[in-house]
Amino acid sequence: MFAIPQNEYSSRVERLLNLMNKKELDAIYISSGTSFSYFTGYNYIATERPAAMIVKNNGDVYFFGPVMEREHIRTQTKMVKDVFSYFDYPGKIHPMKKFAEWLEQLNLKGRRIGTESLAFYSSPWGYKGIDLRELLPDTSFHLIWEDIYRMRMIKSEVEIKIIRESVKWGEVAHSYLQKFIEPGKYDWEVSAKASLLASKKMKKALGPDFKATGSSSFLAHAGIRGQVGEHSAYPHSLSVERPIAEGDIIGTGASADVSGYHSELERNLFVGMPDERVKKYHSIALEMQDAAINAIAPGRKCSEADKASRRVAKLRGVENLLLHHTGHGMGLEGHEAPFLDIGDDTVLQPGMVLSVEPGLYVSGLGGFRHSDTILIKEDGAEVLNKYPRNIEELIIT
Repeated sequence: MFAIPQNEYSSRVERLLNLMNKKELDAIYISSGTSFSYFTGYNYIATERPAAMIVKNNGDVYFFGPVMEREHIRTQTKMVKDVFSYFDYPGKIHPMKKFAEWLEQLNLKGRRIGTESLAFYSSPWGYKGIDLRELLPDTSFHLIWEDIYRMRMIKSEVEIKIIRESVKWGEVAHSYLQKFIEPGKYDWEVSAKASLLASKKMKKALGPDFKATGSSSFLAHAGIRGQVGEHSAYPHSLSVERPIAEGDIIGTGASADVSGYHSELERNLFVGMPDERVKKYHSIALEMQDAAINAIAPGRKCSEADKASRRVAKLRGVENLLLHHTGHGMGLEGHEAPFLDIGDDTVLQPGMVLSVEPGLYVSGLGGFRHSDTILIKEDGAEVLNKYPRNIEELIIT
């Protein structure tokens, strides 16, 4: 029901062929897991073992990677014509030497090849590569990562439908999270319970053929991630040593994995009645978000939304409490280009999906941030999330 159809992948590869024709390339060398997924539907767990996909200018797609993926890849995609595999990394022969041999077998030695990265593979798991340019000195490699990002920035109708479904189940997970929060409970405790129940409900609703990509332990997820009380003043808090207590400001986040696509819902929750100071910051954060959303429309620049949010912060005397920009694109990754940032003048276009999430962070008190998923349409911005923002509906008693 919410799987990417085969013709969608074929159209994406067709766009690569158009890019090759425009830039006079003989092939494109893809090395990121996100691009594997985007162009073929194959989800690769990146480790120290390098992998690549080669798309030739006749439309044929080949996979280079570890033997453990030789059969696995066939269960995920029909887009790959052939698989070239090595046993493991680093091996007696470094995989990049194999990759060079396989490129020659595909008649690409001495040709013009587009690539996402001149590292040819990158991983935080200890991988150390050999530069393919050294192994194939007469072959020219040309960076095309910006072109690929531009393809992904504009979502198709299929992608938008999937993201809407992610929004729906993220809200279900968040409603459970809000229900389960209480003094004495740990953040991870309520997160796990809410995510499990929402995932079970999601699986039942979407049917036996629906499956996640494996990027998360749950189909739908709602979490707190240590943003409890004074720790909510850290935008990317990781954990907190104590349980939730009366008077805490809770920073939350929720999404769902639908065919690998993401959405974003973040709210402040208040354990007990908030005081006037808390109400003030909550109100300003909402005003900042509204200003940013009102500045989002086709033809306007990403930077305008950030400037609009910042103007509110300056007017209210809280500009010193800002710690990040106003938002970012999203899709297959939680953060994608473009960015609602004062330094990003990307022109907004229909089909872009963004988070809008300006925040205020008060040391010793907490953080105030609401994030919503926004779809840019021909006539402006549509807020996909419907979850309450008013303070009365976010109080836990």
